[in-house]
Amino acid sequence: MNSATILCQDKYEAQKLANLIFVNDTKETYVTEILNVVENEVVLSIKDKSAHSIVLEDNDQVLLFTDFIQSVIEKRQKIVQTEIKDNYVKIVKE
Repeated sequence: MNSATILCQDKYEAQKLANLIFVNDTKETYVTEILNVVENEVVLSIKDKSAHSIVLEDNDQVLLFTDFIQSVIEKRQKIVQTEIKDNYVKIVKE
């Protein structure tokens, strides 16, 4: 699976997710670890060691996101693009 569309609770959460995991300008992936999952909320650690939570639409979206992002966290794959549309984030990895 090289792309996934993640449904967030709202547009703000989608923008936050896209900006926390990847910066399109520098092609850099920021997420380093999934710290916790509480129902439909995912807590991520990023490169500067800070923690941020993202609220997704439901538990199915949490499973989809955590499964998809695991290979990126393990540095087996890289994110190459994110695209935000309303409360969706399309994530593409190579």
